[in-house]
Amino acid sequence: MTILVTGAAGFIGSNLTETLLNQGQTVVGIDDFNDYYDPAYKRSNISGFKDHPNLSFYELDIRDEAGIEKLFATHKPTAIAHLGAYGGVRYSIGRAKLYTHVNLVGTINLLEAAREHGLGNFVFASTSSAYGKTEQLPFIETDPCNQPLAPYPASKKAGEMFGYTYNNLHQMNFTAVRFFSVYGPRGRPDMMPFMVMDRIVKGEEIILFDAGQMKRDWTYVDDIVSGVIAALERPLGYEIINLGRGEPILMADFVQSIEKLVGKKAVLSTPPAPASEPKITFANIDKARRLLDYNPQTAVGDGLAKMWDWYQAVVMGR
Repeated sequence: MTILVTGAAGFIGSNLTETLLNQGQTVVGIDDFNDYYDPAYKRSNISGFKDHPNLSFYELDIRDEAGIEKLFATHKPTAIAHLGAYGGVRYSIGRAKLYTHVNLVGTINLLEAAREHGLGNFVFASTSSAYGKTEQLPFIETDPCNQPLAPYPASKKAGEMFGYTYNNLHQMNFTAVRFFSVYGPRGRPDMMPFMVMDRIVKGEEIILFDAGQMKRDWTYVDDIVSGVIAALERPLGYEIINLGRGEPILMADFVQSIEKLVGKKAVLSTPPAPASEPKITFANIDKARRLLDYNPQTAVGDGLAKMWDWYQAVVMGR
């Protein structure tokens, strides 16, 4: 297989790309190194494997239709892991146009190239945020998810729907994997696990909504990567599949675990949660177990310890 990975220098994308290369796969990676967060983090993410003989890496924006077409014509990928996107629920508020252009138009550019070149399998990174404030617990894929709370999940739900269209019209294999609160080494600096760790180290204030009485289904990045690779290996027609751990953790407990690792107390501000934030995320992973043999291995305490090791070695060493 030749696997195209979009967002290949990002948090999950770089971990996925490195794992695929270690497995002997041929990878074509693209990333536009935009300034959503410091591009230096992304360049650091790929520094250990950017010269790997099985990797062809391009600085390319998925909105560049001609560039995407040329990439497909040159490398003829057989599968794609489409992770490239603007993320962040709160950041997307007031930026609907940007999120539509990148997350939806960019995805359609890839779908069109995949259709024209007969790509075998399209795996699309979606989000647990698609569930909004659903009352169905745990979150299950049969939920219609028609009430997204911000532009980011709305753009991802739209991408899932276009995937169904391409499956219906062109028989394209399309699997949307909904990620639940991913954390671990190379974590994005705008995401809560990194921010909490970093601000505790620096003695800076941390905003903890509702005094930490919200719950999130924290899922270690290696478990997410294993689910994505399983989806790449299994053309399934059209499917939406949760990738989480299935064990929601109270945010207050999550912060306390990081405090213990760092050896310092957090400086907390505890305002009410905004309307964009659900009280809980909680993955039903029965479908992932059945279709992908997915079996998350890393407990939150162990995963945070690995992230802290990375933070000390890489971030504090910068």
